[in-house]
Amino acid sequence: MKLIPYLMFTKAQCREAFDFYAQALRGKIISVSTYGDMPGAGEHFPADKLSRVANVHLVVGGASIMGSDNVMGGDAADNDEGRNDTTVNIDVETVEEVERVFAAMSAGGKVEMPPSASPWALRFAMFSDRYGKPWMVNCMKQPN
Repeated sequence: MKLIPYLMFTKAQCREAFDFYAQALRGKIISVSTYGDMPGAGEHFPADKLSRVANVHLVVGGASIMGSDNVMGGDAADNDEGRNDTTVNIDVETVEEVERVFAAMSAGGKVEMPPSASPWALRFAMFSDRYGKPWMVNCMKQPN
């Protein structure tokens, strides 16, 4: 069993965001489908939304993240500044990697906590990316 975070975008930014994530995290997008690619697309989805992303899958190391544009929920902001209750945590091996990932992923976003030591991590950071999605980066301490 795998648990894979799934990000929904209400402002038709999914493809742009996942291209950014692939570059910043040094990952690879392994599949992208639009609503126009779906069976019966013209019957089920508005014509002006057929080019939006129905599903995208990004692989980074042994981890995956997926997402889509939400064509059924309108184009309003998710809620409070585009945030939702889901945060994706990126667990890295070194302090240097925390700094690199944080700098790349938080560019154009909102920093909530810059990389710093915490009780559980050598470095921990929190931010929202330029698309309003919340992220954390951790370089965990080794158990005693």
